[in-house]
Amino acid sequence: MNRVDKRGFTLIELMLAMSFVAVLLIAIAMTVMQIGAIYNRGLTIKDTNQAGRSLASELKRSIANNTPFNISTGAGSRYIKQNWGGRLCTGEYSYIWNYGKDIKVGNNAALNLYSNSNNILQFVKVLDQGASYCTTPARKIDKNNAVELLNVGEHDLSIHSFTISTENTANDSKTNQRLYNIDFAIGTNDQNALTTDPITGDIMCKAPNQIGSDPSYCAVNQFSITTRAGNSI
Repeated sequence: MNRVDKRGFTLIELMLAMSFVAVLLIAIAMTVMQIGAIYNRGLTIKDTNQAGRSLASELKRSIANNTPFNISTGAGSRYIKQNWGGRLCTGEYSYIWNYGKDIKVGNNAALNLYSNSNNILQFVKVLDQGASYCTTPARKIDKNNAVELLNVGEHDLSIHSFTISTENTANDSKTNQRLYNIDFAIGTNDQNALTTDPITGDIMCKAPNQIGSDPSYCAVNQFSITTRAGNSI
């Protein structure tokens, strides 16, 4: 009479198989998480760069379509620097913004605000042919005539710095043209994930090993453009 072999897996064999499956599942989970983090960072960088390029194109086009304007301090200046933001009046349109860090603080007494709501603006374009928003720096913005230029959707983009200058450029009296240098930084606005470069003073994302860092979603990009006023002549 033949005996049927009914031997199964031993306990050690089962434990080894389960350990192998567990390690495999952990490796797959970590790979998926890493791919997700890379994908999210890519989307954030893409949105930041797109917002910066769109803003650069808008400013270049607006300045080019107007005659040279005064950006020095004092009466008649078309560039108002404020601790919490600023204003730039190019002639046909005015651009008004608040910096990300001040938006997070939320002190309405020290922000550029809409006149008919408590909503805080990011970076808006307003039809203002008389440059009244620069001649009256405390004037609140008419929301009905303002267009928000920053996509503040899921990535919460803000402007972190903005400067315009005519350094090393001269006004061409023959053609009535002048060059303007504009530098600005756009990025996400999680202040816990941001820091300041001790050498350049630029806003930047914290290194991955720093407390509060968010390498998956933090992105800041610096933009520098040179544009000429009076190109339409």
